[in-house]
Amino acid sequence: MTGYNPPPSEAYPPQWGQQPPPGQYPQYPQPDQYPQADQYQQPGQYQQPGQYQQPGQGGYYQPNPYPQPAPGYGPGQPVGPGAYASWAQRVGAYLIDTLPQIVVFGLFGAILRGPAVALLAILWLASLGWVIYNRWIQGGRTGQSLGKKTLNIRLVSEVTGQPIGPAMALARDLCHFVDGIICYVGFLFPLWDAKRQTLADKIVHTVVVPA
Repeated sequence: MTGYNPPPSEAYPPQWGQQPPPGQYPQYPQPDQYPQADQYQQPGQYQQPGQYQQPGQGGYYQPNPYPQPAPGYGPGQPVGPGAYASWAQRVGAYLIDTLPQIVVFGLFGAILRGPAVALLAILWLASLGWVIYNRWIQGGRTGQSLGKKTLNIRLVSEVTGQPIGPAMALARDLCHFVDGIICYVGFLFPLWDAKRQTLADKIVHTVVVPA
């Protein structure tokens, strides 16, 4: 009686050290087929910092869309003695800006009757037009009215460090009412305030800085 001969599909696995018949068992890599130590990437072959792709070169990386803070005097900026315009500079600039109105009011107080009153009214309207142009239009767009330009100082937003525009310049002058309603103490705030701001400056978030 002959023994049982299993078909090829039921053949026993090969013994240790024997090669399996071709096609029956998966071929695993032999020890000499693994990569050697000298085949791995050497330290000098790694990409250097200067070789990384720059923003916008590959199409998948976009630069930061948020604008960088404008240079100037904003939150987080150091506050020092020379960071803001002095109280004397601010007073001098204000007197230069309002000099036409001071002259008109002086003349109006000296001449209360007669045809000169009509002339003074015209002069007062002309001085008002000068204030509108000098302090609100020119000063709002550039940060420098005639008085501020003369004393080399500039009005800017404490958030952006840029000029505040005509509308905000007008709003700031209207807010000076708060400075005057408390016995004009608000105008003295720059003498002790860290950012040398009046109350109007604090309301509209402005600072006066060296130009």
